[in-house]
Amino acid sequence: MSALPMRVVTPVLLTLLLASAAVAVTTVTVERLPDAVVPGAPSQPPSPAMTPTVVPRAYPRLPRDPAAIAAELAVLEPALRSVDTPAAQLPELGHRQQVIYRRLATDPALAARVRVALPVRWQGVFDRHLAARREFLAMHRGGPRSPFVPAWRIIPPEPAANLLRYYREAAAATGIPWEVLAAVNLVETGMGRIDGVSVADARGPMQFLPSTWAEPGIGKGDIRDPEDAIHAAARYLVRRGGLKDIRKGLWGYNNSNRYVRAVLHYAEQLRLDPRAFTGFYHWEIHYASTAGDLWLPVGYNQPKPLPVPTFLERFPASAPPGR
Repeated sequence: MSALPMRVVTPVLLTLLLASAAVAVTTVTVERLPDAVVPGAPSQPPSPAMTPTVVPRAYPRLPRDPAAIAAELAVLEPALRSVDTPAAQLPELGHRQQVIYRRLATDPALAARVRVALPVRWQGVFDRHLAARREFLAMHRGGPRSPFVPAWRIIPPEPAANLLRYYREAAAATGIPWEVLAAVNLVETGMGRIDGVSVADARGPMQFLPSTWAEPGIGKGDIRDPEDAIHAAARYLVRRGGLKDIRKGLWGYNNSNRYVRAVLHYAEQLRLDPRAFTGFYHWEIHYASTAGDLWLPVGYNQPKPLPVPTFLERFPASAPPGR
């Protein structure tokens, strides 16, 4: 792989980019549950020993002009791939990248104008991001948006180096490409950020049903442990035919051709450019609700579903800017 001219992303450019989001900064106090609490279990009264955690909040504000959005992407993409970008800036840069693609996926006319203004180097990247996101949107098109926020905890993901090691070790053990495992981990739980139980009773960072986890040769260890779950996902994809046809394996994971195509768009992004992992790793959890694309940051904790208006009264910074 040829080296990219990363050093054109200067500290001044990055500073200006990050400063554009600073106007939205606020804080929210959330309770931190003990690590022993299992999502889905009956809620317990908070312990007097619990201390509130102050979580910085800054939902990215995006420019309206297509050329300005393109210029921002032209800074973000190389910055997220550069070893010279300070680690402390990566979470905000990744989140801004994510919000741009989520926004453009819902507005084809705006997306087309942004693409024209984008350097050719990033147009393929742009196309794969939007193609993946639009597949997920199409899966739920016509259905009502949720009037409740979910009963989840949002927790920090496993360190990136650890996740990459788990994906690659599972790939070496099974033959399932590491990029596919990373993409499944991304779309299922934001690489482990969502600690909760789905409406179908799936759980853990790779969202296994307990019954599937219990099948001989699939689940080993802890369903909520990232390393155990990633290896189990690789074994499951093999069982569902993924070595002969990865599409067939993924369809077994989620019975939707749109899901399969979306995962493979993200996997292709990683195959063509493994450095794209840094951006994906820093994506946050967003939730489609009746009030728009709500951001649920690390520290979010709802032991039971909560009406969206009530939630936003308490945590207004979760709403998209301009709402």
